[in-house]
Amino acid sequence: MASLSEIYIKAEVLDLILKTVRKKELKGVGITINISDKSNAYGSNVSAHISQSKEDREAKKEKFLVGFGKVFWTDGSIVKGEKPQGETPQTFHASNDDDLPF
Repeated sequence: MASLSEIYIKAEVLDLILKTVRKKELKGVGITINISDKSNAYGSNVSAHISQSKEDREAKKEKFLVGFGKVFWTDGSIVKGEKPQGETPQTFHASNDDDLPF
């Protein structure tokens, strides 16, 4: 692991995201995380926004900002994530257990 970060998302933003996902009948939403080399005046160096399509980026559409945060631990190295060739990724299977946290 190369770093750990946290992001704070306000409840009203979560509500708006969920409302939009339901209205558009989406299965979910992608979130793009940006980690900057410099902190802002509040000590944040991580931001998150709803992922955009290539067309949206090329049209310079405004990003929907989700939240801000900070890197709180790093070993000084972050590498690009790449899928290993020939390996099948593990999948998460939902459980009906009542003791799940969410």
